[in-house]
Amino acid sequence: MAILATLAAIYGGTAVTLGAFGAHGLKKRIADPQRIQNWGTAAQYQLIHSVATLVVASLAPQTRATKWAGGFFIAGMTMFSGSIYLLTLDPQRFKVMGPVTPLGGLCLIAGWTALAIGSRGRVGLGSLGGR
Repeated sequence: MAILATLAAIYGGTAVTLGAFGAHGLKKRIADPQRIQNWGTAAQYQLIHSVATLVVASLAPQTRATKWAGGFFIAGMTMFSGSIYLLTLDPQRFKVMGPVTPLGGLCLIAGWTALAIGSRGRVGLGSLGGR
């Protein structure tokens, strides 16, 4: 799961970068406070799920549930946050991305669901790894 850890780190770093851009640079281009807030939401969800993905990548041994969870988190961040970033930058040009946002949200939910199923009611991160 080294690739998952690498992707988690990349997504985490870009979340911080894009969040900072939204808080500082984007305000020079976009006057609508709702669009700025949407950008912040995208960055926040990306950062939270980057950490979740990093945790999933660090679990050993890997189970089917953790592999699915990691994949769902990556897909969800890409679709959810990515579509919001594009819609914030140019809503007219990227309006086709509107339906992608909820699909990304469903992937994020599926990732958490995979972790819940994989834990089989046990408590602690070690149980997610199949110990």
